[in-house]
Amino acid sequence: MKQKLIFITAIIMSIFFIYGCNNQNNNQYEGKIILEEQGSFAFGGTVKKASGEFNGYYLFPSSNGQTYHSDHGYAFYQIPINARKYPIVFLHGGGQSAKSFETTPDGREGFQNIFLKKGFSVYLVDQPRRGRAGRSSVPVTINPTPDEQYLFNFFRLGFYPDFYDGVQFKKDEETLNQYYRQVTPNTGAFDEEVVSDAMSELFNKIGEGILVAHSQGGGPVFYTAIKNNKVKSLVLYEPGGCTFPFPAGELPNSNNITMPTYLPIKEISLDDFNKLAKIPIVLYFGDFIPKEHSENPFLEEWRLRIELMKIWEETLKRHGGDIEIVMLPEAGIHGNTHFPFSDLNNEEVADLLYKYLEDKKLN
Repeated sequence: MKQKLIFITAIIMSIFFIYGCNNQNNNQYEGKIILEEQGSFAFGGTVKKASGEFNGYYLFPSSNGQTYHSDHGYAFYQIPINARKYPIVFLHGGGQSAKSFETTPDGREGFQNIFLKKGFSVYLVDQPRRGRAGRSSVPVTINPTPDEQYLFNFFRLGFYPDFYDGVQFKKDEETLNQYYRQVTPNTGAFDEEVVSDAMSELFNKIGEGILVAHSQGGGPVFYTAIKNNKVKSLVLYEPGGCTFPFPAGELPNSNNITMPTYLPIKEISLDDFNKLAKIPIVLYFGDFIPKEHSENPFLEEWRLRIELMKIWEETLKRHGGDIEIVMLPEAGIHGNTHFPFSDLNNEEVADLLYKYLEDKKLN
């Protein structure tokens, strides 16, 4: 009897020990990112070959017979354990790289980690002719022209040197230093066809997913979704500096609207336009964009962009599109710049996107 009691006691203690260890492990990993896989790869692009014959015996040979791989994109990816069905692909804007979605200028977690913690696989892209995908098929001259105060104004941190009241950007010297230093040049002319061709190849490789783009990246993702039905949704943060597609015969009347300077439009076939009407699309815009004419040329440009995008929204809806333009202040989220995903309240901005994906059954 005594031996039986000792045996039962030992079993009970073992159970408590294992349970305690499991709880300790759970606590240890609570709020952490546990990855199943991560890596990087190039996607898309072209290969040229020079005529002639390669002679490997020369230390400094001519280009004869040699190849040149270029115009590909670069992706760094992370897949968490028990990942959600659709990965999220992040495409940066003009003068930027995948850095936009990594650590914020003030040192906090960006959308990369935020959405990993929400269970999504993430793919961070450097578009062709930018960043780690810098091998271009066309030449370019990179001029080190000072332009950072222009970016301060156009990205709506404020009107240099003053920050806007309530802006969601940390107003210290090092944050501004980090913000300026993440700007990177094109190593070849920006080309929406080149970028969208490569992005389509990315989706051929990874399968169906959600495509998130910022600013100038908006144009290429329209044409990516037209070229590849594996794009299940488009999420655009302040698209601009890109070409907005309209169906044939339905271009906005320039007599009735002042066209924004840096937002060209393009006529495409109705069949291609209707491909955009088949997927959920949402556009997010931050704060400090006036509703009436502004003498501030930077703010006026953004006001005009919103006007054109509302016409685009109406056009898409006429063709059965699932499209929504969200002004963050009207959604109760205030103080955001041109890059809401890295502002001080980026977790709140991310939660709004997560709710959208949940509503569309994309999570």
